[in-house]
Amino acid sequence: MTKRDIKKIRFHYLNQSFYLPNRTLLKTFILSLFEKEGFEVQEVNYIFCSDEYLLELNRTYLNHDTLTDIITFQYSEAFQPILSDVYISIERVRENAVFYKNSFIQELYRVLFHGALHLCNYGDKTKKETVLMRRKEDSYLKAYVPRGTQA
Repeated sequence: MTKRDIKKIRFHYLNQSFYLPNRTLLKTFILSLFEKEGFEVQEVNYIFCSDEYLLELNRTYLNHDTLTDIITFQYSEAFQPILSDVYISIERVRENAVFYKNSFIQELYRVLFHGALHLCNYGDKTKKETVLMRRKEDSYLKAYVPRGTQA
């Protein structure tokens, strides 16, 4: 993978309350996830934000009045390279890490991979979809964590 390819995955911080380690390795891994799932990437922006910011997006664009850890907006047409913004609430990830008894960083990786999997057309609305999504998340977490990342 080239430096040009790695720039297709971008991290933006509206919330400065955390440190994202191994960013280049993580970007490379996310690109390999897309490749393994059969998708090309134009650009994916991961935007780390607050609960309040994500709640407002949820209300405005999805007509949902609930907190969530992630919202994925896909702008590309079918069969075109993926162009997307993925918003992640750092507060929600922290709370979910405690609830699920995971480290913050492992929960963050799960959410990052979850967003990428949504862009690969995996859903989580039904029980069957949720089971497959979780299986995929777990598989990518196991593949990523041993590559030098502390979870």
